[in-house]
Amino acid sequence: MTILIGYLPAPEGEAALRAGFAEAKLRSSAAVVINSQRRGASGAPTEIGDDEIKRIVDLGKESDVDVEVLQPDHEDDLPGTLNDLAEEYEAQLIVIGLRKRSAIGKFILGSQAQRILLEAEVPVLTAKA
Repeated sequence: MTILIGYLPAPEGEAALRAGFAEAKLRSSAAVVINSQRRGASGAPTEIGDDEIKRIVDLGKESDVDVEVLQPDHEDDLPGTLNDLAEEYEAQLIVIGLRKRSAIGKFILGSQAQRILLEAEVPVLTAKA
């Protein structure tokens, strides 16, 4: 069994890592950190490099948690990607970070976090920065 952690290089991603590693340690589980870049995405880069992957693995080791970092692509179906990985890795829990957004921002832009919460096939833990 594993804990699946959604990670982007932002304060919300760091909050998800901390909460996910704490849950993994509590449940004596491994952690799979997902850093998923949307194909064709514009704006701030969300993909992480080797140094950041090493830092995440080291953070897991400090928490006595075995960590694997994956970087799958997704079109615009991050919840589907997470569900597929949760099934593949027999995840007990998905952990994501949340940022504060206005109601209008959620309406106009949609919300991946909301879709993850509604469509996840395993429990979801949210963390705020």
